Amino acid sequence: MPDDIPARRPLQQLADRFGVATRYRNADQVWVDVEDDVVVAVLRQFGVDASSDAAIAEALRRDAGRDRLPPTVVVKQGTSRPLPRGAEVVLEDGRRLPAGDALPGDLPLGWHRIVTADQDVVLAVVPAKLPDVPPAWGWMLQLYALHSPGSWGIGDYADLRTFAARSASELDAGVLLVNPVQAFSPAHPVERSPYSPASRRFANPIYLRVTATETFEKADPATREAVSSLVPDRDGELIDYDKVWTAKRAALELLWPHRVEEPPADADLEAFGLFCALAERHGGDWRDWPEALRDPAGPEVERAREELKERVGFHAWLQHLCRLQLEAARTAAREAGMTVGIVHDLPVGVHPGGADTWAARDVFAADVRVGAPPDAFNQQGQDWNLPPWRPDKLAEAGYAPFRDVIRGVLRYADGIRVDHIAGLWRLWWIPPGEPPHRGTYVHYDAEAMVGVLALEAHRAGAVVVGEDLGTVEETVTETMHERGMLSSAVLWFERDWDAPGKPFTRPADWDPEAMASISTHDLPTVSGWLAGEHVRVRAELGLLDRGVEAEENAAAAERQALRELLAREGIPDDDMVVALHTLLAKAASRLVLTSPADVAGQVRQPNLPGTVDQYPNWRIPLPVSVDGFFTAKGVRAAVAPLAAARPLPG
Repeated sequence: MPDDIPARRPLQQLADRFGVATRYRNADQVWVDVEDDVVVAVLRQFGVDASSDAAIAEALRRDAGRDRLPPTVVVKQGTSRPLPRGAEVVLEDGRRLPAGDALPGDLPLGWHRIVTADQDVVLAVVPAKLPDVPPAWGWMLQLYALHSPGSWGIGDYADLRTFAARSASELDAGVLLVNPVQAFSPAHPVERSPYSPASRRFANPIYLRVTATETFEKADPATREAVSSLVPDRDGELIDYDKVWTAKRAALELLWPHRVEEPPADADLEAFGLFCALAERHGGDWRDWPEALRDPAGPEVERAREELKERVGFHAWLQHLCRLQLEAARTAAREAGMTVGIVHDLPVGVHPGGADTWAARDVFAADVRVGAPPDAFNQQGQDWNLPPWRPDKLAEAGYAPFRDVIRGVLRYADGIRVDHIAGLWRLWWIPPGEPPHRGTYVHYDAEAMVGVLALEAHRAGAVVVGEDLGTVEETVTETMHERGMLSSAVLWFERDWDAPGKPFTRPADWDPEAMASISTHDLPTVSGWLAGEHVRVRAELGLLDRGVEAEENAAAAERQALRELLAREGIPDDDMVVALHTLLAKAASRLVLTSPADVAGQVRQPNLPGTVDQYPNWRIPLPVSVDGFFTAKGVRAAVAPLAAARPLPG
């Protein structure tokens, strides 16, 4: 906040207490004042009445001057902090340590407690820094886009296993980043976007390979034949999620009575299974269910638990199968020699009517949506239709909801990529009924959020990558590097934006503590960019902010600027796909990733931001099968420079 403001108004003081911004710097680093009614509407999400001067004064008086510990204390290992006299530390193994007036600096990593005369709070001792990430090259994989003779119209966990193992053994790849595979609501229409899951704690059964289950392998011939007869037709050029799920669910229901695999007892898993069973009967969005079923602790839900016991067990079984197949993919990658392994992508949020918001509604600010403020690319701002966590409720819950999400991903992963990692610092909240530009930032305890992420990654032996593209405060990237987490670098954005012509930056000057790539799932593929497909499609759909000719000229100038960089680097540009991968291989970054779509010559990009049904987002398969991909001459030629620059050890 600027120093030229001598005193804070009462509304500003109250907003500060809850981390609600009353002004912020926009993409041009210009201060923007948030309108008071927006601040009042956001404070209402915290249960705070700021509608009048008297209400604000009363809210400010509440809890003023109380000397208490916060509900959760997060400290880096080796550091201390003052404590109330007589406090005691209870370690997670049950040992009790008198703390005196300060927290001991030699506490082990882990989840502990601080007990005082009138408080019992969570204490998380977290690592100061994660180990260095070994250099490697690898893939950014859209799993649904894979196809093989054994998959049923969509890439599956068995395809993931094959792709990872062959990438390591045949191409010397050391890392594979896969799109989010978190759970959906098992109701039609099936949610296609992997970035709007029903739950971030569980996996998506649409990716199961039905015939790779032990139950199928041990089933009688008649059952196996009945299951095999359900393989959906593979007509059409796009992935049909509803057809795939209908076929797989029917096949898994045939196998269910013969099941061999049994999930371990797990209360959270059972609760998720209950949500799925209710979603099958009442629809995928719990906000549309009968009112008596919207409260998971209500008596009607308890009766439904007994009535739907069989379906609850079925969905818990599906989750167990997902975990087995995901773990098999990770094991195969490791055994094939991957040094980093399989990294899973964590979306920034969940569907507002999904399993996570139903199970823990009080932790979410359910009436607001997360998005982004206006910038040069989105002049009206962005609305992602995702409900944010309340920072105060997260702290009161000991950050267990966030911890459980991280654990859910790292249960079967060697690393985690956190989408929009700046959200651990602040998120753009849009109040009910307001357009995206009428919002404000709400701040989180970043030290706690990053600490929890580091602790869980340390315990899992996992790497952490943060997506910090776009308008991000400098402290985000700086903190990630200090804590041993990688940031992100994308060729299309690596430019000197202040220099005439905005030339591309030499890869040797890119951030060394980063995961670098040519493109992302939200940007044009290499072939699409070279052909100007991103201009053509957006013009066809009316998504251009300026005329077609201006966009085409800008795209041509970008291509020319990139060719000039290739010339400066001494890289021939006769085959631009190979040339760009040769350029990427020179990046200073620890990890360099490319996508199968880029090396296979796919023109259409996986996702076109700003569209829902106008463009086939998340539905475009690769032009070649898994087997065809690994035998394609162009694929091997494109990745050869990457493998040469970052070979697997031995």
